[in-house]
Amino acid sequence: MNPYVNMTVGALLATVFVMMSVSIASEGIFHSPAPEKEGFAIVAAEEPAGGEAAEAAPAAVPVGQLLAGADAAAGATVFKKCQSCHSIEKGGPNKVGPDLWGLVNRPIATHEGFSYSAGMKDFSKGGQETWTFDHLNHFLAGPKAYVKGTAMGFAGLKNDKERANLLAYIREQSDSPAPLPDPNAPAPATN
Repeated sequence: MNPYVNMTVGALLATVFVMMSVSIASEGIFHSPAPEKEGFAIVAAEEPAGGEAAEAAPAAVPVGQLLAGADAAAGATVFKKCQSCHSIEKGGPNKVGPDLWGLVNRPIATHEGFSYSAGMKDFSKGGQETWTFDHLNHFLAGPKAYVKGTAMGFAGLKNDKERANLLAYIREQSDSPAPLPDPNAPAPATN
């Protein structure tokens, strides 16, 4: 055999031997066994089967009872969370969201000059539904849970007192504020 072929084959075999030795040694040094228990489990919420929108959980306290003890002045402070996306003065501009002047009992998704999401248009049933206190209470608790497909990126107000104060403030921002619901009336049935 040619001495150059012998040297080439020897060099190749030596390289393979060194690579295998390094691989075995590194596996022994840096071996990491699988943990017995996961350190952090990621749980994702599942969408309802068939693409059907799940109903939002109804509020625990009827809106009439919430509004009975609400403070509109405190609601003005809560509204600061909303003012980056909404104006609330009469004739105010649309921002990321529509102007909220006269919102209570206004038909849903009908504010002039604002382009509503498909989810909100569907929810409005062509402008037949209005922003009742009950709708607003549920929507403000969890916008994306109550109106599937809404573009509103707000997580919601989970605190009943904060939400009631905000509703009382929004109610006052109108030429003729809507009458407060009866605090003794039962909560309306959700569709």
